[in-house]
Amino acid sequence: MAERYACRYYADYREMLCDTEIDVVHVCTPHVAHKEVILAALAAGKHVFTEKPVALNPGEVKDIKTALKHATSQLGVCYQNRLNPSSQKIKSLLEANTYGKVLSIKAVLTWNRTQDYYAQSPWRGRFATEGGSLLINQAIHTLDLMQWFAGGVESVKGVVESSFLSNATQAEDTAMANMQLANGARGIFYATNCHTTDSPLFLEIHCEEGLLQLHHNNLWFIAGEEKNLLACDEIPREVQKCYWGSSHQQAINNFYHSIQTPDNHNYVDIYQAETSLRMVEAIYQSSITRNWIKI
Repeated sequence: MAERYACRYYADYREMLCDTEIDVVHVCTPHVAHKEVILAALAAGKHVFTEKPVALNPGEVKDIKTALKHATSQLGVCYQNRLNPSSQKIKSLLEANTYGKVLSIKAVLTWNRTQDYYAQSPWRGRFATEGGSLLINQAIHTLDLMQWFAGGVESVKGVVESSFLSNATQAEDTAMANMQLANGARGIFYATNCHTTDSPLFLEIHCEEGLLQLHHNNLWFIAGEEKNLLACDEIPREVQKCYWGSSHQQAINNFYHSIQTPDNHNYVDIYQAETSLRMVEAIYQSSITRNWIKI
């Protein structure tokens, strides 16, 4: 890789952190290493842009927040789907109360992860190294969007199961949950890695005056027989995995711009990123206790 891009490489990330020419560290490691690398980078005075989740669990998040209080650098988390045109449009419409009170938000995510996917990277699908499986890896983006649209989440009741992938993962391959969202709406959530293809996210927001419906990267408003296209997430042809979205570069650009202009806090920080991680933990807990779990 270093030869291909004509760049320096390091066998140990701690050696890299001693390089004074490096200003920003991108954390793209297995989940289990996120906390360790983030803490070391902050201590070295580096800005950090990390892939989700920011850590394995809320306990690790607490340690990172403590370190940030004494750091001179910034930490951003990659929840790029907030920046998709459809997501931005939904957020602005809901904030403006364009279609009245939000009654419910439903999200359905059906993707395909094979046994080979887990065999090729043994850290996946294990609580000790990934923090779980489907919820904390693939579906956490969907949970983040749901709570972001609603202004937060109050409580969750859910269940997780391992079925088709029970021989490949020690954690769940399917999950479902009901939520009490902060805006008073209900949240209805279903996700699985057991589909045979990676279908685009289906998200529906029921407002007093109609439905906001995101499907196949198109955002529609539906009221009775009326159906209007409001936004379209155009995916460049070179982006092969279109179901991931196409806003990674925008998220990185926003973080870099915020570093250069400290008054412009235009990125997902650890406090925002913590909510979706707490939702994941709450669904796991609820699946054991069969109770509602407060966030």
